[in-house]
Amino acid sequence: MGEAHRDGLPATSLGRREFVRGAASLALLSALPGELAAAPPSGREGGFPGVITRQKDPDNLEFPFASLNSFLTPNEQFYVRTHFEVPKIESGEWRLKVEGAVEKPFELDYNELRKMTSRTQTALLECSGNSRVLLKPPQVGIRWEQGAVGNAEWTGVSLADLLKKAGVRDGAVEVILEGADKGAFTDPLPKTPGVVNFARSLPLKKALRPEVLLAYQMNGKDLPPAHGFPVRAVVAGWYGMASVKWLKRIIVTDRPFNGYFQTMAYTIWERRHGQPTLVPVTEVEVKSQIARPTLNEVVPAGAPYRVFGAAWSGEADVEKVKVSADGGKTWSPARLLDKPVHYAWRFFEYEWRVPEKGGRRVLMSCATDSRGRTQPMQRDSDRRDAMITHVQPIEVEVR
Repeated sequence: MGEAHRDGLPATSLGRREFVRGAASLALLSALPGELAAAPPSGREGGFPGVITRQKDPDNLEFPFASLNSFLTPNEQFYVRTHFEVPKIESGEWRLKVEGAVEKPFELDYNELRKMTSRTQTALLECSGNSRVLLKPPQVGIRWEQGAVGNAEWTGVSLADLLKKAGVRDGAVEVILEGADKGAFTDPLPKTPGVVNFARSLPLKKALRPEVLLAYQMNGKDLPPAHGFPVRAVVAGWYGMASVKWLKRIIVTDRPFNGYFQTMAYTIWERRHGQPTLVPVTEVEVKSQIARPTLNEVVPAGAPYRVFGAAWSGEADVEKVKVSADGGKTWSPARLLDKPVHYAWRFFEYEWRVPEKGGRRVLMSCATDSRGRTQPMQRDSDRRDAMITHVQPIEVEVR
């Protein structure tokens, strides 16, 4: 993981033409004023219709954010983040072990898990590297644009129910979630000590919260293989790396977990006593993104244009969004289109009276959540290549 320098917000020319790479055709999906764009066509059988390929082998696929038109992201358009080859697991062969600092370690199979009391949780997942293409200099990681984010309904069993069944011992502090996906990294990424499984940990307090699920369904259907079939974790309110896919082990531990994906990857600098210390990425930060207009879209002069987008925050609700159509010189309130749903995104719109005079214009959106946190205007370089939440300029051509 490289380190990003502070990223300013130019008022006119962005110098980021590659932001539109892979999404040039999305301008055609932009809605007429007052309308929502139609979803992209279905594509081939068994594929991921409408997604943008960011990497092959393993596949990393991005939702075309400009096509945003539904509260729940269809399974076939939900972004895919994979580090290693997708493991092939049959539901009849799957087993989950619960072990470590517990009184009664146990193992259960797929049918036993599905017989337990279930709950459905709406939750947004966002890769902590979403919008990485904005960072300067270019980063080693997947260069996501706006679409490494999605919102879905997840059905499964609360992790807390399994931990209670196992009996967490006094002194336990964290819960490690280990997936079946495994592999090794070499340069230019930090090297792994041979083959490792993807694993992340949660503080025990978070692990015991009801919104942390062991999910087996996504939007009412069994999980697709790329999204963790047969069972994955869904850690609502936290960045996507915490929602471990292809789950196979739950390990309760009496000391902090310092595995590769907890310390070498998905970390940011935190200033403690004047010294920078690496800490794991955790809660989703408040953020908004404009879906339409798209970068470099041609907007008719003198006509009304419906600016449309989404905003979200981790463990808080989005309370307001404001929009600027002049590069941040002035701001106007946007209209939130729906009631807040905890852990989900909210859509917003703003009627832009497009100037009669042609030329380049820069639009921006800025969200504030119920904790009073507001999207920053400037990039914090201590966040390295993660948590890219600063206000994102969208430059368009008025003619």
